[in-house]
Amino acid sequence: MAFEWNQKKYDEIVDTVCSMPRPKSEPVYMIDADKYKHLVRDVTEEYLVHPDGPFPGTKAEIKKNMEYRGKKLIKKTQQVTYYGDAIQAAIDECAKNGGGRVEVPAGEWFTGAIELKSHVELHLSKGATLAFIRNKTNEFYPLRFSRWEAAECINFSPFVCAYDCEHISITGEGALDGRADEFNWMPWKFGYFGETDQEEMRQKLFKMAEDGVDPKERVFDDKISPLRPPFIQFFNSKNVYLEGITIANSPFWEVNPVFCENFWAKGLKIVTDLYNNDGIDPDCCNNVLIEDCFFLTGDDCIAIKSGRNADGRKYKTPTQNVVIRNNKFANGHGGITIGSEISGGVHDVYANNNFFDSPNLDYPVRFKTNALRGGVLENVYVKHSVVNKSKLAVVHADFFYDEGHDGDYLPRLANITIDDFKTQKYGSIDSKNAFFLKGFEDAPIENIVFRDMVLDGVKGDAEMINVNNLTYENVTINGKKVENKTVNI
Repeated sequence: MAFEWNQKKYDEIVDTVCSMPRPKSEPVYMIDADKYKHLVRDVTEEYLVHPDGPFPGTKAEIKKNMEYRGKKLIKKTQQVTYYGDAIQAAIDECAKNGGGRVEVPAGEWFTGAIELKSHVELHLSKGATLAFIRNKTNEFYPLRFSRWEAAECINFSPFVCAYDCEHISITGEGALDGRADEFNWMPWKFGYFGETDQEEMRQKLFKMAEDGVDPKERVFDDKISPLRPPFIQFFNSKNVYLEGITIANSPFWEVNPVFCENFWAKGLKIVTDLYNNDGIDPDCCNNVLIEDCFFLTGDDCIAIKSGRNADGRKYKTPTQNVVIRNNKFANGHGGITIGSEISGGVHDVYANNNFFDSPNLDYPVRFKTNALRGGVLENVYVKHSVVNKSKLAVVHADFFYDEGHDGDYLPRLANITIDDFKTQKYGSIDSKNAFFLKGFEDAPIENIVFRDMVLDGVKGDAEMINVNNLTYENVTINGKKVENKTVNI
């Protein structure tokens, strides 16, 4: 059965999110006010540089250059004026007094982890930058509860976090700069430059989750942890609003609301082309609106999630009621991705009027799961969108991702409609395939509709196995109209 656009449902999601209460704009607490000056201090920032200087090439070229990435990094230090305690004091006072705005004026302000509180708006004025210190220690990023790749643990604090809050905002024309780069935070991804490789601790965390270890006992302190913290992660919070800010140089996922209700991201500029730099990852969230944002990321631009394996199944909390509209995807692995940490399921996702404009985009629309993740992924409608380039496939769904069929939790992917999806006018998509859909024989992908699509510059045939009830309606590929039909493959 085809999943059709539900305008009433779409409007309900948008109206619910847009009418949510937000913090008051007054009173205003300035972080440089005299009453906080005793909390400002000079600290020694530690950071790493390469003996040969920055690499004059791409990430892929670094990976191939064994000589360059085999050299040890050099530790450097500099004195910076640290405002982290003053910023936190302003937030705490604002919350204690019933809420309002904490304002960051123009200038560069060094900080560590920040915890937002209920009824507080953190406002970054034009020209303001919160610069997150590069010391990878629990002094500046204390141990806090977190989800890391959607598995629960105690790890470095997210750079900006909130727990059990309501009515919280980050707004303005300023920037959050995580200051991660190839030499700071990022070497942990692969163990480059003789730094620790995260993989051992990553697998340790996943095993603890599968073994049912209490998350409070899954502790990764700065003596052992190479697990890079997310930039912004809000837990179990309601009425969350992000508008206008630039988020740059994140060590890991950039915006990651978890168990949040009514989440609105509007007009964000997200620019980090490093490793695992997903742009916005709603995880087990209800009522999500992502609009007018710009994504230039080193991983998926938007990745909808609902917990990883056991840590997703135990809550049985899907991400649901999502609207994604009027965004520009300038770089990333996937544009709109669902998965792979999707064990709690996803349903009712509506995306419209998005522009996929990147020569490096692998998949504008992507679904990732397997028999270890499981999850029910259904009722997704993507329409009125334009794609410039797509390296691999315009629509990609792969049950053989990572562990593939090696698991006891067969996924379900069904009721997906892609409507009015076109190559940029006079353009060539240069894609390997138009469609790549691979389900399991005992869990086929079902009820897929491709409607009113015009794709030019596709190099090869579609690759599809174990797909039931696949419908083509008015689809043209490389100038040739595909027969209107419904097939099982």
